This record gives sequence, C-alpha cells and structure tokens, in this order.
Amino acid sequence: MIHVADLKKTFTTYERGGSFREALLSLIIRKKKNIDAIKGISFDIEEGELVGILGPNGAGKSTTIKILTGILHPTSGSVDVMGFVPWKERKKYVRNIGVVFGQKSQLLWDIPPLDSFCLNQAIYRIPENEFKKTLSEMIDMLDLTDLVRKPTRQLSLGERMKCEFIMAMLHKPPIVFLDEPTIGLDVIAKGKIRDFIHEQNKRGTTFILTTHDLEDVEQLAKRVIVINHGEIVFDDSMENLKQHLGEKRTVHITTREKISLENTEGIEVRKQLSDYDIEVVIDLSVVKLNKFIQKVNEESKIRDMSVEGPELEQIIKKLYTI
Repeated sequence: MIHVADLKKTFTTYERGGSFREALLSLIIRKKKNIDAIKGISFDIEEGELVGILGPNGAGKSTTIKILTGILHPTSGSVDVMGFVPWKERKKYVRNIGVVFGQKSQLLWDIPPLDSFCLNQAIYRIPENEFKKTLSEMIDMLDLTDLVRKPTRQLSLGERMKCEFIMAMLHKPPIVFLDEPTIGLDVIAKGKIRDFIHEQNKRGTTFILTTHDLEDVEQLAKRVIVINHGEIVFDDSMENLKQHLGEKRTVHITTREKISLENTEGIEVRKQLSDYDIEVVIDLSVVKLNKFIQKVNEESKIRDMSVEGPELEQIIKKLYTI
C-alpha cells in the first residue's frame, strides 16, 4: 500500500551571528548550511497494518510523515501510496487519506463539531445516507452524543480530539496518519481513542502513528519503525523490538537477610532501596533465572519477588543512542 525507496530530504538554512555587526553582515553575505533531515530511508507498509514510527526530536519522523501526506517534496527518492505520488497528485491523493495532528485542529472554533462534520461532508461529497450512518456509528463509539452540538470552544481537549478523529475519518479513508493523537489527554480519553483506532483497524483501515507516548505504541502498534539521525535503526514487530537488546528481565527482590549483587556478571543493579530491597536487570543469555533465584534464596532468604519483561522505554532509549 505504501512503498518508500531511498527517500532523502535536505533543508537549506543560513547561519547568522549573535552580534549586531554579524547580523548586518548577514544581509550581504549569507553562510549557507545544509541539514539532512532524512538520509535515504526505505520501507513498505501493507494494507491493514498499524505501524508506529518513533524517534527523538529532530530524528526525521515528522518530515517523513509530511512527505507521505504530500505537504513536503523530498530532495530525492520515490514514494508510492496507493498508486499516487503524494506531492504530485495532491488533490486526488488527499481524498483517500485522513490526518489527525494532536496540536493542529480541523474543527472550526466558533461552531459546533456537528456543523464542521457537515462541512466535511460537502468537501468530500459524501452521500447523505452514508454520511448519517458513518457519523452515527462514530458518535456512539466515541460517546459524543450530547457534545457534538456544543460550540467547539466549550469542549475539553479530550472531547475535541475525539471529534478530530471523526473529522479525519468521515470519508472512510483507507489510510490515516496520526501525529501525537493522544497528547495531553487523560487516561479515560486515551482509552476511548485507542479503542476507536483498534476498531477501525479491524475494519481494514491502515494507520501510521507517530508519537512519543510509548504506551500508545505498545497498545496499538503491531510493527515499529524507529528513525534516528534521519536513518532507520529498527523496523520489525513489537515482539522483536522487546527482544532487540537480548533476553533481559527486571527482577525486584525483598529479602530477610542483607543482599548485595554488585559486580555480578550478567546482572545490572538498577535500584538498591535498602540492604533488603533491590531491583536488578538480568541478562538471561548470561545468567539462568532459576539459578539466580536459587543463589539469592540460599544467601539472603527471599521474602518477595517480581519478574517483569523488558521495559519498552529502556529499549527505545538504547536505540536513540545508536
């Protein structure tokens, strides 16, 4: 559905000094500087996938999304989305996509969301029966029955974001791009939006999600692309991402006698809360879990213990430093 090959984007900026003299001099002589935002990335996305694109600030993920939506032209490389070249056939192309930006609204501030929905119906020329059916389903799914007639300015952030999703999906686009869709939302609003995304994905909609909220990625994405310094450093399933740094487990132990695990091969002490309370990360390729438990119990008498899988946040931090 989406084919990206050797995509590059270079921005040209001009350096300017901080002093008044240097500012005046820059009016005559401008020092050019090229910044490579994307350095030849390639990937394919199949129909019906839900893909998370991650990366630190300035990594190139937003530039990639803007090229895929037709907002920016690349410096070189090729993009094919459903047979369209986004920046060349933009009018035809945008009829087939939906976009939700967490920090940019499609709703008109002074009128109720329902009026904005009707405006979108006219823009996309959605038949009346189809419009009413789709709108009714989405309003029920997002629990907005009593809110769509209130002026947009009177809605909370969570309520507005739910309406943004309806705006983006009324014309039933096969692909939806989500950029920080749950930013600033409370737990209940996030849950509703995640359930909505899951349901639409089950019906065949392809989603491309960019976010810094790792919980969104963990709960929604089946595949993760990590971009850093304009290059793809990881592209695989969520399960393989969690195994990317090896078979590691976080173990929290409280004991009856003093415990110390410093300078033990294959074990990293994360927190030593007291002489009887410790949290460690075990590399199972070096230390067998059952042998570790047996050793600690013999030496310090285990009172309580919990074992957790690798934390997504720690894995992503490691990838960002590559």
